[in-house]
Amino acid sequence: MADFALIGAAGFVASRHMRAIAETANQLVAALDPKDSVGILDSYFPEAHFFVEFERFDRHIDKLRRRGTPISYVSICSPNYLHDSHIRFGLRSGAHVICEKPLVLNPWNVDGLEVLEQESGRHVYNVLQLRLHPAIRQLRDTYAARIAADPGLCADIELTYITSRGRWYHASWKGDEEKSGGIATNIGVHFFDMLQWIFGPVKENALHLATSETAAGFLELAHARVRWMLSIDAGVLPESARAAGKRTYRSIRVDGDEFEFSDGFTDLHTATYRDILAGGGFRVGEARPAIQVVHDIRHARIDRGRGSLHPMLATLDRGDAR
Repeated sequence: MADFALIGAAGFVASRHMRAIAETANQLVAALDPKDSVGILDSYFPEAHFFVEFERFDRHIDKLRRRGTPISYVSICSPNYLHDSHIRFGLRSGAHVICEKPLVLNPWNVDGLEVLEQESGRHVYNVLQLRLHPAIRQLRDTYAARIAADPGLCADIELTYITSRGRWYHASWKGDEEKSGGIATNIGVHFFDMLQWIFGPVKENALHLATSETAAGFLELAHARVRWMLSIDAGVLPESARAAGKRTYRSIRVDGDEFEFSDGFTDLHTATYRDILAGGGFRVGEARPAIQVVHDIRHARIDRGRGSLHPMLATLDRGDAR
């Protein structure tokens, strides 16, 4: 049994980490969040020490280390812009770190963390749970075989992900691009990781739309051409989704065929923890390509003359496209 600490216990994704810690027969001994709405702890680890101030949490973790009962892992579910600092805290505390996506906001932060890993002798793992989804792993295997048979293969991909958010989103850190990285980072980084994991590195990255609620563009990968659109605006949901009362629409079309992967998400965080605890896991360097993509998108200028446009762009107002 390993002892865990968790930073960001009141966040949406924190319960998945608590469940993963419990289902891998480990123990959460300390948790931190400036918000005290953390009753979810009662469902998993009611005996965990809880702190709303980082300084007291830091002191508690240090006391455990000095008593000879150090934390083995620090799990991080804090806002995106704090990940780098909290990862560094975990490594300085002598713990391995498991961090939600995006690992960091900028590619140079990855460099710094790799140096700290070497200095501390501890590892940083990124939660890239789509890589463990059975259907996605099968798609990767399928295209690996096809690419081996035809090295010039280039698949046609159309990615659409709309996950409606209310007014609260813009009032929170998620609505602040400096803190979240913007739409492409906040809701898209795991898709960009998955696509590169399957189809290879980026050759071209073009941005076609960028507003506070919707982003769209084109990626040319080593073995795929990707038209993508990401949005939190319920107004751009397809009519079929609205008619069904749905507020989320997720679609990936591969060479014209819909790729179905709606099921199989329930246990992916637990699968991630099992993989890490068994000696696997996705390390710092593996997060770099997707971090580079979203960084480049965040700093790109709109250029609709490059690459193919996502078909839904024709129905969208360009808004405050930069």
